[in-house]
Amino acid sequence: MKIIKGIAVSDGIGTGKVRKIIRTFAEQNEKNSIDKTTELKKFENAVEKFCQKTAERAKKIRKFSVDDAKILEIHIMIAKDKFFTEKADRLIDGGLSAVLAVEQILSESIETLTSANDNYTKQRIADITDIKNELIGAISGTEKLDLHSVPKNTVLVLSDITPSMTAGINTENTVGIIAEKGSFVSHSAIILRSMGIPAVFGVKDALSLTEDSRVIVDGTNGKIISQPNNDTIKNYNVRQKNILNNNTVPKYNRDYKVLCNISNKEDSVKSLTSDGVGLFRTEFLFMGRALPPTEDEQFEIYKQTALLLNGKPLNIRTADIGGDKSVNYLKQEENPFLGCRAVRYSLKNRDFFITQIRAILRASIFGNIKILLPFITTVEEVRDCKLLIDKAKSELKAEGVAFDRQIKVGIMIETPSAGLIADLLADEADFFSIGSNDLAAYITACDRNNSEVSNLYSVFQPSVLRLIRYIIECGLKKGIPVELCGESAADPMMIPLLISFGLKNFSVHPLATEKTKKQISQWTKTDADKIAGTVMDMKTEEEIYNYLKSVLLTI
Repeated sequence: MKIIKGIAVSDGIGTGKVRKIIRTFAEQNEKNSIDKTTELKKFENAVEKFCQKTAERAKKIRKFSVDDAKILEIHIMIAKDKFFTEKADRLIDGGLSAVLAVEQILSESIETLTSANDNYTKQRIADITDIKNELIGAISGTEKLDLHSVPKNTVLVLSDITPSMTAGINTENTVGIIAEKGSFVSHSAIILRSMGIPAVFGVKDALSLTEDSRVIVDGTNGKIISQPNNDTIKNYNVRQKNILNNNTVPKYNRDYKVLCNISNKEDSVKSLTSDGVGLFRTEFLFMGRALPPTEDEQFEIYKQTALLLNGKPLNIRTADIGGDKSVNYLKQEENPFLGCRAVRYSLKNRDFFITQIRAILRASIFGNIKILLPFITTVEEVRDCKLLIDKAKSELKAEGVAFDRQIKVGIMIETPSAGLIADLLADEADFFSIGSNDLAAYITACDRNNSEVSNLYSVFQPSVLRLIRYIIECGLKKGIPVELCGESAADPMMIPLLISFGLKNFSVHPLATEKTKKQISQWTKTDADKIAGTVMDMKTEEEIYNYLKSVLLTI
């Protein structure tokens, strides 16, 4: 038995047999096309075939997530882009084959992205590579790639998995994905999370795994167990059964709330079994367009989402653009994660911010809406935002527009600065939302998508656990609600610690709602306190992780 570490990108456990997928293309040796008309027709047919095939794939993904389907729809837009098609026409007319024309244009785009300084832009390389490979395969007709015709309990092992490839996965027979490349925020990872397939990326030499050998994919903890022994298989099967089987856990404690994280109003359909929406990531409404959405456009989206939730909480986070969420109208920065992002951008572009606030306020009469401010670092930022919110209220009042006069304003605590002054911020905010993913990254000064340092990124670092506990304590002392959103809110090893710290509100991916409820149901506060008491006396992440693993997962 061998345990291999990687990057946890899609939650869950999958046990099955390895099937290695190696993407190959016929070598293209021609330098000049034999017939320009023929090559041009090949290119046009390939684009048409690509767009039709991608539209079908997007339709399949739409069943899981409307937002994720848009990833593939953008691929269609790129393939149809005039700059691309006209340049290809010129190159083919100049003597290149259709394959080499596509190769040259898109390789130049990839090279440009590679030289970019921000990681988000670099991660889009996978999308362009995906389009390039798909088009070349369509032109040559030589690619052999079948992810659908696999037997039950298959674990797919690849060098890399692209968004278009994910749409070809047989979701009934595929129990896990292992890839040598990729990151948590890649489009492929996003789609796999929506599909509910456990996945681990960044697994070095994954393709050296033996074909048909048995493996366990632990997508929650970023581990691969190769050739597991019978006891390990049994323990993982019990763990999986306990998560999925309604009859093996006590009744869910209604003192706790399990909310959902969504990116659009369509996603809220998946959240109807939850206790509401803890995080509406509105920045996705601003991405992939030349100009921000208008006030009326935003109002309609927020209104429809609130009506669908029928009185359940709806925490609308103001646009968290910047960092890994680039928009066309945002100036590029050398280090966008530490630059003018989220609330910093809003305060420098006040009309932009007030437009969104007006839309939220107008929608507030249609449901239980709250405003959530992202990436707060100082008390001044909160006060400045509240002044602008008051300005928007005054404008609407003067116009005779109805809104919730007592709307709650909360803040995201995802920076060490905000965490350290949580006691002061609790006097300014109506509620806290802890962004555990960013908080852990900023505390450990670690890019979790970089496999060279991803081992340092962990919510189980003593520094991260101590600050999360302190933030929750500050909220409780001041009598304001505290929720935690991010992967750790649904982590079985993290849940008893959060319960012990006093957390009552967990905001998770829609597909993790029921699992999280069941995990919470397994704990009493007394039992959780025993676990947390031991953990908080430990000095290293390794000690903490191994202790929780031995106690909770019995590996």
